[in-house]
Amino acid sequence: MAKHIQTGITGEQLGEAYLIKEGYLVAEKNWRHGRSEVDIIAIKNNTLHFIEIKARRTKSFGLPEDKVGKKKMENLINAAEQYLYLYPQWQRIQFDILAILLLEKLPVEFFLIEDVYL
Repeated sequence: MAKHIQTGITGEQLGEAYLIKEGYLVAEKNWRHGRSEVDIIAIKNNTLHFIEIKARRTKSFGLPEDKVGKKKMENLINAAEQYLYLYPQWQRIQFDILAILLLEKLPVEFFLIEDVYL
């Protein structure tokens, strides 16, 4: 398996554990609509969170959160619209980014950016 794919899988697993520890209830993992995917859909404080997880093993190419661009956010919004069509009971939603740094010989760093918008 390619190293970047393994980094993504590891990041999603660590991200899920982090969110649970922070009091989120994970409703969906890797939820897809067409070509769009939401890494995690979670619930906290009566709010539905659509969460993009980005993990990196180095800072050489920027921080993980820097890799979530306009196109990725548009895909996240499109998937969220479909999810809300299927589950219309949600009154409050939010888009979040969970950035994870997996630097060698250092503790894992988590950075949750809440309520992201374009």
